[in-house]
Amino acid sequence: MPQPQPTLPTTRAFVVQLRVQPTGAPLGWDGRVEYGVSGQVTPFHALEALWACRRLVLADVQAH
Repeated sequence: MPQPQPTLPTTRAFVVQLRVQPTGAPLGWDGRVEYGVSGQVTPFHALEALWACRRLVLADVQAH
């Protein structure tokens, strides 16, 4: 019996790790994002940078 295709393809898998903010500190978005296929790691310091990294990697995947 053939295996069903995953609904969330691994070519679009990312791991996002957020840095814990000290108690009382303003909300921050420091962390890193790792692309599951290549292992490419990119640090980010703002939510917009996280989304920009994701867009760049996925655009590259679609181009190939």
